[in-house]
Amino acid sequence: MAIFRLNEDCFEKIEQTKFSNEGILERQHIQNALKKQISVISPDMLVIAEEFAEWSDSRRRIDLLCIDRDANIVVIELKRNDTGEHMELQAIRYASMVSTLTLKRAVEI
Repeated sequence: MAIFRLNEDCFEKIEQTKFSNEGILERQHIQNALKKQISVISPDMLVIAEEFAEWSDSRRRIDLLCIDRDANIVVIELKRNDTGEHMELQAIRYASMVSTLTLKRAVEI
């Protein structure tokens, strides 16, 4: 989907690029910016952990672990590529991992 800039009374197409072409790194730039300004995704969310990996025998990490206004745990996993490989499996895995996380433990985190 194209993105346009409105210049006075005309639309100008913004050329498509890739994060790698722009020197934008997943963790250092995107994740860090989202951590500081999560409201661009949802105004009613709070980041409670970054690179969350509190499971035994797992090297998996959740990029940003959040909680919303209704005390629901929200997992944010960032991807810089557009392949979408195995995203659904990763979503199921992370949902399983956080399913036992209690509000008390979230507050401790």
